[in-house]
Amino acid sequence: MKIGITGATGQLGQLVVEELKKRENSDHLVALVRSTEKAKGLGIEACEFDYNNPESLERALLDIDRLVFISANEIGQRARQHKNVIDAAKKSNVNWVVYTSLLRADTSTLSLAGEHLATEQELKNSGLDFTILRNGWYTENYTASIPSAIQNGAFIGSAGDAKISSAARLDYAEALAIVISDENNKGKTFELAGDKSYTLTDLASEISKQTGKEIPYKNLPEEAYAGILLQVGLPEGLAKGLANWDVSASKGDLFEANHQLSNLLGRPTTPLAKSISEVL
Repeated sequence: MKIGITGATGQLGQLVVEELKKRENSDHLVALVRSTEKAKGLGIEACEFDYNNPESLERALLDIDRLVFISANEIGQRARQHKNVIDAAKKSNVNWVVYTSLLRADTSTLSLAGEHLATEQELKNSGLDFTILRNGWYTENYTASIPSAIQNGAFIGSAGDAKISSAARLDYAEALAIVISDENNKGKTFELAGDKSYTLTDLASEISKQTGKEIPYKNLPEEAYAGILLQVGLPEGLAKGLANWDVSASKGDLFEANHQLSNLLGRPTTPLAKSISEVL
């Protein structure tokens, strides 16, 4: 049995590979990546896997039994790219696909939801066995801003007092490895999120506590926040996306209290304080 991992050199993919190594023989793992050179450090077999090249997808999937399908990172192109992968998986007779979707993709107002929902529908129409992991927000999406918050004396955003149920990227990676290692998970959809929710005011307070500096949370209108992100050098699409996703958070789209992630892991999800301390 071989398990293929798409995006294996990405931030989530690398963690998934390491978690699978703990559960499976490394000879049974295949990194499906755009650059096999970049994948050398993973210590597993690597195959070229280009979302935009259906022929490369079919070749790479020929010997794959189970597919860890980590969503692509080109927002706006993903529905088409994901369809290419699913079509190739059908032609190559992949037995089971586990796809990383978005928390409550069917009701979320996040601009990211549409492409994930389209992919879920493609999987449902494909005839393939599949499992959907609807991942909530990664805590790292916010903790990545800690250095600039310290430098500028405030943590900024547009989420208001939204409750955010994020989890560490490693939590989601471990869950992926657990799910694809057990065929009893076929056909299921999991809504995954962190155990304890927090507001960005809570996050700023924890940064202040750990640094000994006063770092308040400053809530901004969406356009103002996007403008600041543009000024610091973020691409326009990403700057506007980050601001808009904060607004979606204020509508409850990043909150979930079902504990499905910690139930899968058999342990609590990573606390916010620990994620912050790791950055500091």
